Amino acid sequence: MNKKIAFFPGSFDPFTKGHEDIVLRALEIFDEVIIGIGHNTNKSRYFSIEKMTEWIEQTFVGKPVRVVAYNNLTATVAQEMNANFLLRGLRNTTDFEYENSISQVNRYLVKGLETVFLITSPHLAPISSTIIRDLHRYGTNVDEFLPYKLEE
Repeated sequence: MNKKIAFFPGSFDPFTKGHEDIVLRALEIFDEVIIGIGHNTNKSRYFSIEKMTEWIEQTFVGKPVRVVAYNNLTATVAQEMNANFLLRGLRNTTDFEYENSISQVNRYLVKGLETVFLITSPHLAPISSTIIRDLHRYGTNVDEFLPYKLEE
């Protein structure tokens, strides 16, 4: 039987409790989740990929979760990782409109690559990496939004 592997791509700058919730719920469906920290050419990172990788790995110790950094098309990397599914979280209808278009392109690029959408748990829906970065940048403690402690 083939393992059901989900590739969860994102910039994860930072990886939030909302992201953690999606991964933990996905582990009920998939045998393994690979978290892919992508390099977005339109964004400069606030937290380094190395630090984020370390924090995410600490979050999922003992679980079938791997973290990889990548700089390529998401569908191509998913295929290279033997992932049969892409995993995405949706907070609202705006997320859906954006993600729906991307999922169609990914299926065109890699036949049989299905995108699975999980709706964000309601209490976590307002959390976004952008908001957390802005709060942190101006000195606000953001620990309650993250599944790990930031090193100050």
